[in-house]
Amino acid sequence: MADLSNAKIDAALERGRLARSSEPRASTVRFDEISRRVVIDLTNGTSVAIPHRLMQGLERATADEIAGVCIQGNGYGLRWEALDVDLSVPGLLAGVCGTKSFMARKAGQAKSKAKAAAARRNGAKGGRPRKVTAG
Repeated sequence: MADLSNAKIDAALERGRLARSSEPRASTVRFDEISRRVVIDLTNGTSVAIPHRLMQGLERATADEIAGVCIQGNGYGLRWEALDVDLSVPGLLAGVCGTKSFMARKAGQAKSKAKAAAARRNGAKGGRPRKVTAG
């Protein structure tokens, strides 16, 4: 059996408390109607603002629906009950604003000089080839 003293247990609890205090978790969250962003204030003193149109389930939500957000899971999750939407704070901080397929659709909507140039080159070749069905 492991030799556990009160001092070792107290030290382990302190290490856990310090680790939790440095992890970014939501302390408050609000919707800024002017910028159309969800603003998340974190326990480590920083804030992040994310356009609601980039967040799965909030793209077409009204301002009142978006403002109805609550913090769950000790600050690790955000919940929009009226919309049945749950998003993870660590995921949002990592740039993950929805499922893999949602993120892929959003990435495909991006506009860049390189993407426009590629579309022009493809158009000069006659456009996208037609799909051929077997049968």
